[in-house]
Amino acid sequence: MQIVDSHCHIDRVDLDAFGGSIESMLEHASELSVTKFLCVCIDLEHFDQVHNLSKSYSNIFASVGVHPTEMNCKEPSVKELLEYAQSDRVIAIGETGLDYFHVKKDQADWQRDRFKRHIAASNDSGKPMIIHMRDSKDDTIEILSSERAKKGVMHCFAEDLETAKAALDLGFYISFSGIITFKSAQDLREVAKQIPSDRILIETDSPYLTPVPYRGKPNSPAYTYYVAEKLAEIRNSSVAEIARVTTQNFNQLFFS
Repeated sequence: MQIVDSHCHIDRVDLDAFGGSIESMLEHASELSVTKFLCVCIDLEHFDQVHNLSKSYSNIFASVGVHPTEMNCKEPSVKELLEYAQSDRVIAIGETGLDYFHVKKDQADWQRDRFKRHIAASNDSGKPMIIHMRDSKDDTIEILSSERAKKGVMHCFAEDLETAKAALDLGFYISFSGIITFKSAQDLREVAKQIPSDRILIETDSPYLTPVPYRGKPNSPAYTYYVAEKLAEIRNSSVAEIARVTTQNFNQLFFS
């Protein structure tokens, strides 16, 4: 059985629990069958760190992008994103999208402009997008549609079924994180029941959003297992089947 953590920030994981060793962290993950990782970039200043991880470990892949809430950072051009995306270790564009929780909608023109540049880079490179969407579902879907975004994943999905269906209609995948294990997430679990099996991914978003039973403690990619376990429960399936399907979907999205 192989489980893929389709969205994590290994460069930001606290390694103290692993003796300061990435190798120990990866070994811990492998004990729970988590053996492939997409380490997601959130700004260009740290791209080399993310990229070097992907070059150092054959089972870690990288993305390139600038998160919508990053403000005091280098602003990406389409040309720069495309240059970084030429590496065969870079398999995605993002994390990008819109976040109206941290920035008010009427003050977020710069977010929308940045988002459109990432869409252009994704379409030009043929590499899928990783979409961050918080309190911005209507604008996110509208921009993806109007800019003719070709493919990608709605990372850490926490919206309603209508929004999920709109993303699916655009050809995007839906990724669930440890949020589905939270007591407060019953509505999201109902959504997770209804997503087509060939369009689901799982992730940790570590070091954030630690799932139950480790809620409140530092997160790491190993805990993708518990996302798979909860999704199996929700969908009346098995962990092995969720692992198989989500691994197949990951490979289909990022490597086909």
